[in-house]
Amino acid sequence: MLAYLFLLLAVAVRFLPHTFHFTPVGAALLFFGARRSRREMWVPVLLLAASDIALNLFVYHYPLGVSTFVSTAWYAAAVLIGGLMKNSTSEHKFNLPVVAGGALASSTSFFVVSNLGVWAFSTMYPHTLAGLGTCFVMAIPFFRGTFASDMIYTLAIFAAPVAVEAVRRLTEPEGTAA
Repeated sequence: MLAYLFLLLAVAVRFLPHTFHFTPVGAALLFFGARRSRREMWVPVLLLAASDIALNLFVYHYPLGVSTFVSTAWYAAAVLIGGLMKNSTSEHKFNLPVVAGGALASSTSFFVVSNLGVWAFSTMYPHTLAGLGTCFVMAIPFFRGTFASDMIYTLAIFAAPVAVEAVRRLTEPEGTAA
């Protein structure tokens, strides 16, 4: 249930004013992948794709096109990256290297996928190797916010249930352990 709560929070934050690229989207997708079954993977992918459509049409007033849905492929990839974390994390176990690695993989994969999409499906950069290089170099400032938010939110989201469980165990009267 917590995975759905974090997912809804991530979608809601996208519609609120926030520092560019500083959202819990990557962290929520990783957590969802680590906590829910693969059969449920379509839920965050479709929910975030729908929010992309709504944001483009009603907030940013951008036309819909192939580039609108490049992020959809990344949403699926991020949930799959979270799935790779499933055996190393749980509500009772926080594995810092795995969680930090997942956050790094999330940020890096978003950087690569989104910028390949910008280069391939827009006229912003020439469709040459030099244009691709320029696209990636120009995107570096945006990577900072994505990386920072993925790291902070991922660590917090994965630590939250572990911390709650630890507090519950500490405050539980002796002899009532399940």
